Amino acid sequence: MRVLVVEDSERLRKTLGEGLKREGYGVDQAADGEEALGFLQSYDYDAVVLDLMLPKMDGMSVLKSLRREKGKAFVLILSAKDKLDDRINGLQSGADDYLVKPFSFAELLARLQALIRRKYDQKSPQFKLGNVEVNTALRTIYVNEKELKLTKSEFSVLEVMLSNRGRVMSRETLFEHLYDGYVDVSSNVIDVHVCSLRRKLKARGAASLVRTKRGYGYYIEA
Repeated sequence: MRVLVVEDSERLRKTLGEGLKREGYGVDQAADGEEALGFLQSYDYDAVVLDLMLPKMDGMSVLKSLRREKGKAFVLILSAKDKLDDRINGLQSGADDYLVKPFSFAELLARLQALIRRKYDQKSPQFKLGNVEVNTALRTIYVNEKELKLTKSEFSVLEVMLSNRGRVMSRETLFEHLYDGYVDVSSNVIDVHVCSLRRKLKARGAASLVRTKRGYGYYIEA
């Protein structure tokens, strides 16, 4: 899934970005409010991690602008402002969650996963499709009750398609969910990931899970 991290502390911004990328997220990073607004106007994000005390444009203004423009990204405010009024104001202004600094990365990750499940109307991180069982929180997949090892990119492709079951996902859409705006990879990287994912599933007897709609993209049946 694609996440925008908005944080003026370079050290924290890079730490969050690297941590989320290790978990398989596509991550863009903004150092101030104006840069964040530019990203939000250019790309669709699954979630935004938003600091409030930002240069050029404060986080609350970014949040209000996003909601005025009907932006659908779920927003997790990450702020040192810990007073009850601050949390209430953030949530009433359109944020979906509020986490106070200092924080645990594991908790931030769990909250992001919960927000993304809400976005795609998923009550649980677990999916069962025939002989395939996937847990997007634990990032595990079992076929015929035996664990299947996937790369982070392969799992991320699978996760996006599971979250959009019944909907054909174009290569361009899958790419935007997996990679940030600066990555330099081949244009056929999605095809490579899907091909590898299918090969591993086929070896375990789940060849029909990921389907192709020729000329449009890939999908998993609802």
